[in-house]
Amino acid sequence: MGQALIASTKENSALELVGTIDAGESLDPIAGCDAVIDFTHADATLPVLQKCVELGKILVIGTTGHSNDVRQAITEASAKIPVILSPNYSVGVNALFWLTKKAAEILGPDYDAEVIEVHHRLKKDAPSGTARRLVEVLDEAYDLDYKKDTRHGRVGMTGERTRNEIGVHAVRGGDVVGDHTVMLAAAGDRLELIHRASSRETFARGALRAALWARDTKRNQPGLYDMQEVLGLS
Repeated sequence: MGQALIASTKENSALELVGTIDAGESLDPIAGCDAVIDFTHADATLPVLQKCVELGKILVIGTTGHSNDVRQAITEASAKIPVILSPNYSVGVNALFWLTKKAAEILGPDYDAEVIEVHHRLKKDAPSGTARRLVEVLDEAYDLDYKKDTRHGRVGMTGERTRNEIGVHAVRGGDVVGDHTVMLAAAGDRLELIHRASSRETFARGALRAALWARDTKRNQPGLYDMQEVLGLS
């Protein structure tokens, strides 16, 4: 993702790359920029967040797998600076979030919802942040609770599928950039919404779009925003 962000920045005349920061390097380049884009590791987000608050910089977070404590710190920081937090910056995936919400509302609770995600073998967290967000969208539509009603795969004598559950299934292998499927199934028919990413450039372009949006419209408006707001879908 770092390489994709660098390449996409250089291709966009509206942007200037001030600096890059890798593991163990100084955070000093943050002082010279308008916005920081964080695609790192869940453990690395907090010091970057703290530096952005200290210097009053916009922060775009694409890292997933944060602990509850870090998520709370992000929320608290958004009272001081603009923070864009999204599990996926692809415009197509954000259209999938929106379409999932609409499909669930139209079809109603008679349709069983399941989410399947496929990623490369090196991905460290499961389910993906995108899959989690898709389940959260379905939870909101069906008035369910993520912790109580999510089934992370099934094994053994699980019994019949209950009405108040959403299954989420993580598949790992090869070099898959990211596939996400939402299945809504009832007696007699099944609707599937699918997004497949073939390149990390789609995430990079979306993150840069979010940074420009925040700079141009939210520079002096602290808050916690997401890609749905960047695209005008919320």
